[in-house]
Amino acid sequence: MNSLSPAARTLAARCEPRVNELARRMTRTVFEQLSGYAELPAEVKDVEITATARRGLRQFLRNAAGGEAPAATPGGLRYFQERAHQRADEGMPLPLLLGTYTTGAHVLWQALTEAARPGEEAALTELCGALIASQGRVIAAVTESYLDEQAAIAAERREQRRSLARALLEGTGTGTGTGTGMGMGMGRGPADAVEGPVLVVYLRFAAGQSGGVAIRRLVRRVQTALDRIFGTEVPALLDGGGGHALVPGRTELPDTATAVLREAAGPGLRIAATVAPDAGDIPEAARVVAEIVRVAKACGHAPGPHHLDDVLLEYHLSRPSAGSDRIAALLAPLTDRPDLTVTLRTHLEQRQDRRATARVLGLHPNSVDYRLARIAELTGLDLGTPRDAALALAALLLGSGYAN
Repeated sequence: MNSLSPAARTLAARCEPRVNELARRMTRTVFEQLSGYAELPAEVKDVEITATARRGLRQFLRNAAGGEAPAATPGGLRYFQERAHQRADEGMPLPLLLGTYTTGAHVLWQALTEAARPGEEAALTELCGALIASQGRVIAAVTESYLDEQAAIAAERREQRRSLARALLEGTGTGTGTGTGMGMGMGRGPADAVEGPVLVVYLRFAAGQSGGVAIRRLVRRVQTALDRIFGTEVPALLDGGGGHALVPGRTELPDTATAVLREAAGPGLRIAATVAPDAGDIPEAARVVAEIVRVAKACGHAPGPHHLDDVLLEYHLSRPSAGSDRIAALLAPLTDRPDLTVTLRTHLEQRQDRRATARVLGLHPNSVDYRLARIAELTGLDLGTPRDAALALAALLLGSGYAN
């Protein structure tokens, strides 16, 4: 650390007795010019910020009077870093926080200028250079500490939201006192954290996301879009494939929701939503919306919003029952013939129009006829009859090949 000249040391020592006065002037008059400062609690302004200003002024002038250029050292910065953590935790905007430091440096420069006597111009320049160097290090350390604390707070809030969403989706009940949900107090469980109806949204992302970084970015984009759409922090449980979001007090998706979410998640987004009358109904509602998307995808519906009415028959046919295994087994002979399975699904999607099926598959209609005949031969199903066509559709929906 470079030593200061005797003249610079003398000038700094002359200003040190004014520290308390300067700190009071900063917090009571000068800082009032900063946007947002007047709204701070009196305790913060008159006690904590004043103490920080006093500490910074005294540290600079005392070090300078001791003969050392007071470029801030790691030990000297620790106090200001701790205050930055505290201000971030309290929600003080970073521009306001940095404004107090830069304004404080300006006030100190003015005090040095006022105290300088004729012939001390070089000493004043020397101290101003030291002040600029010290201020740069303080600002860098304060900014880094503030952002670190904000990141930690944001991560904690995200995990709280995920924990709340997980607990509600799993139906882990009320009165658990776990404290994992937002707004939960002693003796209150996840379901106690919400009241009234809850909009349950299921999102399914298109395949193709790989790598932890890409997935985290996707999830952050979608979470940000959800928060923006509903104007609140939305509890959600998302991963690279999609997931659920829960919006207390809402009963429908806004008209712009799909477009906003598609921009965040990509054009392959599938989405369905329903209302759970209260927190206890969330697990069943979550299962329903996920199944609507699964069935819509299995039926060849294009990505986008899906509604139960759009897949009402298919949804009903895909419900497990005592005969589900036997229905699914009807297509067991096609297990080793994926070309026939694709042809069957496409033919049903195209309302059993052989020419439309051929067009979608890029085949000649005669080839489609051959494949359909082979399907009938292997399965015993006559797709020309409504009953067997319905059985084939139910078998496709119940088959393992149509899982998520």
